[in-house]
Amino acid sequence: MNLLNRLIEQAKNPNGIIGSFMLNIMNTAHTEMNKWAFEKMKISGNAVMLDIGCGGGKAIQLMSKINTYGKIYGIDYSEQAVKDSIRANKTDVATGKVYVQQASVTDIPFPENEFDIITAFQTHYFWSDLENGIKEVFRVLKSEGSFLIIAEKYKINYHMKSYKTKEELEQLFKKSGFNKVEFYENVNKKWICMKGFKIDKV
Repeated sequence: MNLLNRLIEQAKNPNGIIGSFMLNIMNTAHTEMNKWAFEKMKISGNAVMLDIGCGGGKAIQLMSKINTYGKIYGIDYSEQAVKDSIRANKTDVATGKVYVQQASVTDIPFPENEFDIITAFQTHYFWSDLENGIKEVFRVLKSEGSFLIIAEKYKINYHMKSYKTKEELEQLFKKSGFNKVEFYENVNKKWICMKGFKIDKV
């Protein structure tokens, strides 16, 4: 396995010292994009939120600052990511505001209609089964809730064989049950945020 493939594998499923190092790099590198994406969210002060593929826990830190009295959950396929995310949010974990566990997006360990907002930062292109992952997200999302995928466009183009375009992703969201879909791009068009809404039909 060459160096590039090793780095990609560590980004996908961080483990050990190298994995922890990668998580620290990603925490720093993604901060500005994450802040930009949070501008697209309407977060109440007591929302129940889930971050899928929580990595090193930086997005959860940002959520906690905005979501003053709510609950924030994180899941990640990587055991190392869970450890690092808990460490990065140790105060909130200690008080019970934040809870992080190892889990897969294709089998989210929560009941139906549990979360107001669900996020996936720089992770959906690594999911083993995107279609079932989106369906699972829809299942655990509350009515009137929203799900946001945030990513750098070049990573989508590099890693994904399908669902690269806005049209393909919108079709997938609507097939999974989302009634309304919105897209945002930053000024230089390097980042994309896709927001799906679960709205009860009248």
